[in-house]
Amino acid sequence: MKKVALIFTGGTIAMKVNSKLQGAVPSVTPSELVSTLSEVTEFDNLVAYDFSKLPSPSITPKKMFELKTLIDTILEKDSFCGVVVVHGTDTLEETAFYLDIISTSSKPIVLTGSMKNASELGYDGLTNLVSSIKVAMSKDSIDKGVLVVMNYQINAACEVAKTHTLNLDTFKSFEFGPLGIIDDEDVIYFRSTTQRKDYRLKNGVNDHTYLLKVYAGMTGELIDFCVEKQAKGIVLEALGRGNVPAVLMDAIRNARQHGVEIVIVSRCYGGRVLDTYGYLGGGKDLVKTGCILGGNLSGPKARILLMTAIENGLSHSQIKDLFTY
Repeated sequence: MKKVALIFTGGTIAMKVNSKLQGAVPSVTPSELVSTLSEVTEFDNLVAYDFSKLPSPSITPKKMFELKTLIDTILEKDSFCGVVVVHGTDTLEETAFYLDIISTSSKPIVLTGSMKNASELGYDGLTNLVSSIKVAMSKDSIDKGVLVVMNYQINAACEVAKTHTLNLDTFKSFEFGPLGIIDDEDVIYFRSTTQRKDYRLKNGVNDHTYLLKVYAGMTGELIDFCVEKQAKGIVLEALGRGNVPAVLMDAIRNARQHGVEIVIVSRCYGGRVLDTYGYLGGGKDLVKTGCILGGNLSGPKARILLMTAIENGLSHSQIKDLFTY
């Protein structure tokens, strides 16, 4: 039986409540989790890697870069059939998408976590771990891209989002639903992802890429500030179909004149952006200014893709192609 690597980055799954701090903090070691797994399952092919003990708000693009480097060294070994990354849920979808756009292996890479800490009733950490290991070991998971497994569901990294602050069924693919499920011992796929591209970008990140949410009455001050900070890229979570208040256009034009790549996505939960509207600040106006439409990617994922594309040295037209479905 080939081995499965369990890479522990931290997160709620490895936390317990500290009575003095009156809050959940990192407390459970990878060896303790693997030992518990061994007691309740028949897995004898697990290899644990203690990557970090960070809550997911502390996972930076640099950490994603380091994580990808470790994954590559593991998956190039024939003795491993896949990797499970144990991660906090707050930024899990961003790490998953980063790994997906630079993935070079056909072997399964699965991310999982826990909504409840080990001190709480209904702790879901072990269930999610067992499900993830089964998915990583399944031959049907080969060439499926990076996967997120939570609450017995399998979702694609490019489609999934955390949708609820508390619910165990928080990770959902709004428009398409899960790729499949884990049912007892069976890993069952219903479909393949409809929108995953073979990006094949090189491992690299650019921290001078920003994400701004557009709102009613917004002015261009934040965009100007990003330009002053020598931003390389800005993602705007625009309104509706991909529109912004007219007052933003001067700042957007100024940013483009300074060579800043601007990607437009929607702050809506579903649907793609399109240059439907021709008024000042509408989609057509933004495209004419040199902005790139980001399809149906969320703001955080569009930022991950843009910062990686910039670090890869891609031209404006090449970046535009990346975001075109």
